[in-house]
Amino acid sequence: MCHTPCLLLRTDVCYGVWTMNARTADPYSDLAVIDARAPRFNQAVVATISGLASVTGWWPLLALLGAQLIIGLTFGRRYCLPCVAYFEWVQPRWGEGPLEDSRPPRFANILGAVFLSAATLAHIAGLHTLGLFLGALVSGLALLAVTTGLCMGCEVYRFIARVRGVRARAFDRIDLGELGVSWARELVVQFTHPLCTECHELEERLTREGRHVVKVDVSKRPDLARKYGVSLVPLAFAVNADGVVQGRV
Repeated sequence: MCHTPCLLLRTDVCYGVWTMNARTADPYSDLAVIDARAPRFNQAVVATISGLASVTGWWPLLALLGAQLIIGLTFGRRYCLPCVAYFEWVQPRWGEGPLEDSRPPRFANILGAVFLSAATLAHIAGLHTLGLFLGALVSGLALLAVTTGLCMGCEVYRFIARVRGVRARAFDRIDLGELGVSWARELVVQFTHPLCTECHELEERLTREGRHVVKVDVSKRPDLARKYGVSLVPLAFAVNADGVVQGRV
């Protein structure tokens, strides 16, 4: 019996001192975003197993780890064992963490799968030194992400996205008529997504600064996201009353 209010995820029962915390995003269907703690949990598993393989020389562990990443990337989060462990065991007990764009960590997993596959092939070919190096590299980068939050694969994705997206389509004016906006002073046009934590934080900061913010939900207006080359959110521009871009916020 619960003596305190419970936010329930899938059941109306509280187990001991644990409560099931409500999710903002379903981990298996809201694939555009992901609980920011889930990639770290996965990276901890990758760092542990690949590190063990490097220390002991049990290189088939690298093959199993790479295969698991490939299966999860191909068939979805329900087939990613570390993901299922996090979403079914850790998240219900500790609550949902901040939501983030799922594409950068997915790209990081792709890179991890590539390097683990290369390490496995190197061992099969008898190039054990190369295999050990690649395995240790995966372990080290995953450990870096777990301990500092710096995901190198995610940073590579963001760099490529910016080069291909916003920077590739420079523009000097936003058509405010398309946004249904009529405003006599400078305003900020923010491209956002309802499940993007950083988007909410940016909007709150701009509001505190007293700036008038016009939001463009890229999930509802993908046409505008394509038109202005928006590849990542949050992204905001200060524009004057005529829509002329004064600068990027």
